Amino acid sequence: MREQICSASKVVVKVGSSSLTTPQGTIDVDRVDALVDVLAARRRGGTQIVLVSSGAIAAGLGPLGLPARPRDLATQQAAASVGQGVLVARYTSSFARYGLRVGQVLLTADDMMRRTHHVNAQRTLDRLLELGIVPIVNENDTVATDEIRFGDNDRLAALVSHLIRADALVLLSDVDALYDGPPSRPGARRLAEVHGPEDLVGVQLGRGGAVGTGGMITKVQAARIATGAGVPVVLTAAAHAAHALAGDDVGTFFHPQGRHPGTRLLWLAHATTGRGRLHLDAGAVEAVVTRRKSLLPAGVTSVEGEFAAGDPVDLCGPRGRVVARGLVNFDAGEIPGLLGRSTRDLASELGPEYERELIHRDDIVILESHT
Repeated sequence: MREQICSASKVVVKVGSSSLTTPQGTIDVDRVDALVDVLAARRRGGTQIVLVSSGAIAAGLGPLGLPARPRDLATQQAAASVGQGVLVARYTSSFARYGLRVGQVLLTADDMMRRTHHVNAQRTLDRLLELGIVPIVNENDTVATDEIRFGDNDRLAALVSHLIRADALVLLSDVDALYDGPPSRPGARRLAEVHGPEDLVGVQLGRGGAVGTGGMITKVQAARIATGAGVPVVLTAAAHAAHALAGDDVGTFFHPQGRHPGTRLLWLAHATTGRGRLHLDAGAVEAVVTRRKSLLPAGVTSVEGEFAAGDPVDLCGPRGRVVARGLVNFDAGEIPGLLGRSTRDLASELGPEYERELIHRDDIVILESHT
């Protein structure tokens, strides 16, 4: 199965801050050049490469005279503003050694949540690849809020791999693989392959370091997103990047679990958060989850939150567990007056525009991890 990595014609590579920085937390030029050496060799061999790179905040620490990653959001944003230019300049210079050009693409979770932004990002990345450019993708930390603590770009890399229809995703870290416990613990065992969630039962996942914000948890979550979209994933240390791209037995290989779903549903499941909640009775849960039907007002018992028509909302069962997410057709303020009633009665009383579902089945994604 690792041959899929070796033969991939389009690869997303994600590298974290900890793999690019010195012990003092500033960008390490030698580490950047070593990574670019590997990526440039693969790119010159005909593979399209998208690099999702953290490090903007870390790159800003030195110029701002900061001894460590700042804790407050405003200073993080300031560091990212200064550091992003430093980081891209470093990549530009390093790739230029091989006659390759790079293009900067800054994204936020909001860009993935808003459908028009999502499509525009896809078009931009596709065109950059067509032009022979190596896109350098990063979260737009200068304006981000929750995104700065979002997971060290791991989930973003998984979404980008689907966005560009990548053949493989390589997650580079400062740890050489996923282990069944802390790697420093005697007897900790490397997991060479993960076929599915059952292989992770009992596995202890650590937290992020001082420079980056991610950790093994976010990497496993990213692998789950990518493999669920049919994209194989290798997780290993940046020092093993060449071996990982060659399909060698390094790191942890996550087997693809499914076929590429529609971009719309992947976007809805992994790039959005519910702006509110609709609570369903047992019959509505069975209709939506099992029979994949549209959600009608008659099956909804209550509504939470403030949202507008077209926003994503979570669908909850009788015990409050989230079972699905969908794009709602009505504002939150309209829904209480519709609950428990048939669309025919609503249309007769309020007009034909109310003879429709709360959420159409094509706009619902089942969140199986919550069932």
